[in-house]
Amino acid sequence: MIDSQKIRADFPILSQTVNGKPLVYFDNAATSQKPQVVIDTEANYYKEINANIHRGVHTLSQLATDAYEASRHKIQQHINAKFSHEVLFTSGTTHGINLVANGFASFLKPGDEVMVSALEHHSNIVPWQMLCEKTGAKLVVIPMNETGELIQSEYERLLSQKTKIVTVNHISNALGTINPIQWMIEKAHEVGAAVLIDGAQATPHLKPDVQDLDCDFYVFSGHKICGPTGTGILYGKEAWLNQLPPYQGGGEMIATVSFEKTTYAELPHKFEAGTPNIAGGIVLGTAIDYLNTIGFENIAAYEHELLEYGTKRLLEIEGLKIYGTSNQKTSVISFNLDGIHPYDVGTIIDKLGIAVRTGHHCAQPIMDFYQIPGTLRASFAFYNTKEEIDALVEAVKKAQMMLS
Repeated sequence: MIDSQKIRADFPILSQTVNGKPLVYFDNAATSQKPQVVIDTEANYYKEINANIHRGVHTLSQLATDAYEASRHKIQQHINAKFSHEVLFTSGTTHGINLVANGFASFLKPGDEVMVSALEHHSNIVPWQMLCEKTGAKLVVIPMNETGELIQSEYERLLSQKTKIVTVNHISNALGTINPIQWMIEKAHEVGAAVLIDGAQATPHLKPDVQDLDCDFYVFSGHKICGPTGTGILYGKEAWLNQLPPYQGGGEMIATVSFEKTTYAELPHKFEAGTPNIAGGIVLGTAIDYLNTIGFENIAAYEHELLEYGTKRLLEIEGLKIYGTSNQKTSVISFNLDGIHPYDVGTIIDKLGIAVRTGHHCAQPIMDFYQIPGTLRASFAFYNTKEEIDALVEAVKKAQMMLS
């Protein structure tokens, strides 16, 4: 069970006021807040062991290296990767997707197909468009329906021997839809396609088991799971990572360098050029430890309770419409008020101390599908409460009265 008041005490930012009102933070799908243990770990790194990794024989370098690699091992265990060298540190989900897309330029030819879904964040659309422009491959889109779900029969119909990679989010950032990725991976593999899963929105709510899923790549960001910004993970199957060329050249990723020829380091260093965000990588392990002490089953159950309560309360408001009504959904509610622009509502409720996201949420094709400019998005985390949802409802009612 979740003791929300006890947990909230771990997050110093949640005790502050905004515009004279207690902060209600419902923008968790954009970035999560950080517990004190995460903040302390980052500060302690710089106070106690700040040094470059992998290269020094001196004590601080060895301490930093050990802490960084211990974090990689924690993440390997957390996602159940077979090998720690299948876990690559990145600057975030976007970096991981671009790394894979760049590598696939070596494999694709005109007439090949890259498949994305209509539910994707721009970060999982634009790199693949760029890849297709570069190689002559075709971008194929899995369509969605009114409830915000992918049309499974269309996915099966679109798959073919031409499909070289399928890339789809585990959970939609704009609608909260949980996609049937295990089934999708299985179907893609039947035609010989690789699969990349964008797990940026999934990892705050569940523990992905990459071996059970059998995905070829899985990417996520640290800042959405109580970790620091500028951190992330790309998991890739060893066989795929060995095939992909390096994404960047520089120090760390080399075995030997001469002016005639350079040879590359073994995994994972082949893809980790330059000095990384060492503190961030270490602290990402701390964030995962923190979430595991709470328990992902407990997190999922509590957030589902918040989702059901928030949906019920918001639908009490006349003229409010929710977008994304899939039966399989996480704690995200995207909504609009009839005849009122979401930006205007968001501006007013911010004055009441409530933080929600307004706009297209970097998922413009979804908004085009619904023929709307954007939505208000309230995204709940395990440190939120039903009382905060009540405050949101009253704030939305006040905004509706002022703007009508």
